[in-house]
Amino acid sequence: MKSIAKYILIVFVILLGLSGLFALLEKPFSGQTTEDISLSQVVSKINSGEAKEILVKGDLLEIKTGEENKIFEAKKEPGVSVTETLVNLGAEKEKLSQVNINVKDESGFLFFLANILPFLLPLLFILLIFWFMFRQTKQGAMQAFSFTKSKARLALPSNKRKITFKDVAGLQEVKQEIEEVVEFLKEPAKFHKLGARIPRGILLIGAPGTGKTLLAKAVANEANVPFYFVSGSEFVEMFVGVGANRVRDTFEQAKQTAPSIIFIDEIDAVGRHRGAGLGGGHDEREQTLNQILVEMDGFDSHNSVIVMASTNRPDILDPALLRPGRFDRRIILDIPSLNDREEILKIHAEGKPISKDVKWRVVAERTSGFSGADLANLVNEAAILAARQEQKEITQDNLLLSIEKVMLGPERKSHALSKKEKEITAYHEAGHALMAASLPKSDPVHKISIISRGRAGGYTLKLPSEDKHLRTKPEFESELAVLLGGYAAEKIIFKEVTTGASNDLRVASDIARKMVTEYGMSDVLGPITYGEKEEMVFLGKEISSHKNYSESIAQEIDEEIKRFISKAFLTAKKILSQKLETLHSVAKELIKKETLEQKEFYALLKA
Repeated sequence: MKSIAKYILIVFVILLGLSGLFALLEKPFSGQTTEDISLSQVVSKINSGEAKEILVKGDLLEIKTGEENKIFEAKKEPGVSVTETLVNLGAEKEKLSQVNINVKDESGFLFFLANILPFLLPLLFILLIFWFMFRQTKQGAMQAFSFTKSKARLALPSNKRKITFKDVAGLQEVKQEIEEVVEFLKEPAKFHKLGARIPRGILLIGAPGTGKTLLAKAVANEANVPFYFVSGSEFVEMFVGVGANRVRDTFEQAKQTAPSIIFIDEIDAVGRHRGAGLGGGHDEREQTLNQILVEMDGFDSHNSVIVMASTNRPDILDPALLRPGRFDRRIILDIPSLNDREEILKIHAEGKPISKDVKWRVVAERTSGFSGADLANLVNEAAILAARQEQKEITQDNLLLSIEKVMLGPERKSHALSKKEKEITAYHEAGHALMAASLPKSDPVHKISIISRGRAGGYTLKLPSEDKHLRTKPEFESELAVLLGGYAAEKIIFKEVTTGASNDLRVASDIARKMVTEYGMSDVLGPITYGEKEEMVFLGKEISSHKNYSESIAQEIDEEIKRFISKAFLTAKKILSQKLETLHSVAKELIKKETLEQKEFYALLKA
């Protein structure tokens, strides 16, 4: 409808323009004014001697008198001469003979505009509307045939800065695996002479933000072969058979330009375990997956087409997709380590005015658990913060404040607490911090604040001094005691608890349950895992947990969880009661300053 309205508007503007042109040609601008008069008035002007010249244009008469810059116009009867008309109306022949009468023939163009165009334009307008309707119908018919065409795009070289393997910090083993494939495409003879065959598929597995798509972009620029990229969701449509057709078309394009690479982002959209859906044998997603399986390693598979894919859900992929011969290489992308985080931060800082006082190592130490995307966001937030404060450089403080913003959300200074609530929050956070500083297996405290951030009324920022991949039972027990430190502080000081500890209790309960049911850390229940998580693959998320144990075991699990929590609470209560003066001093300093940095906090402990 919008297109039709646009075309009608264009035609209307053209008609309006032609009408204006016709008027301009009919009455060219000469600086003279015109006045319409009757033929009787013309005769009167002739008999009185006022009329000096009469110009005849068809049926239009232009009468010029002695008046400057003024022309009188009149219309005569069609088919009758001017002289006969004027004489019949009483013009004196002697006076008429003194008037200069000129007859001007209409030009062919003006005749066309005046006589033919008014009939031709409506016809042309109708023909244009019909042409547009048939054109739309034809396009609709063509779209029906192109509906099953591949939506894969070819990565073309651009003037923008290209992403290469140098721009992917860390991931040394991953880059080595990928570089082998790129080298295979560049120098296949080097591998063929030893009988090696090119891998058919490379599956990149990693948490969101670890650099799967970034690595694919680097491969596209490094390989120097056609690189087709498509999202897994772009194969699937509401019509059965479209996805399979698009898969065939994608591989057909890649085979025509082989050697080439096809990158399927988020392949779990079509590669989920077959038979788990609700659509039966004619499920569109399953047919699409079947076609991918055939194209990758079927009777007519192509050796020079490599398929790269990425997912953060390898557990739900179909086993047939993961077997050797299809995805020969499964490459794991982990959360970056301390050294990798430092390198990633430096890469994202390129091109930005960074202050000389910035210590990237300190920033990297405070970002344990951050992915590459989180680190990129961190540097960007620091740049925004510096610009907002009208700084010329990004400083260390900007980066450290951005860490808290990325982790917890922006400061909510407008979320003002009452005097009583501020006091409760100060003691709550002081309890967390004091417990973290008192337990040897706990992570060091970096900052304490009672300024609201995100959904937190206050927070205690404690971060590990080094990357950890394994956690011990004493570490978990220390973590539980720290989590219950705020609850215990409220209980000791105010003799009652508030809703502020609700999140701490939920996290502590989850940790205790996992210690008992998943990690085998209960001395009573032993090294056994309890509970099987059922997952509806069609919906793509965990919806229930199946009990594979008796009710008596369930009671023992509950008792063990309660024992871990109770032990942590008693530990927190005991330590805080022993260090009550320190708790008071930390809380009072928090009420006064609202924020305590690491040095300030540990100085209070030594006082």
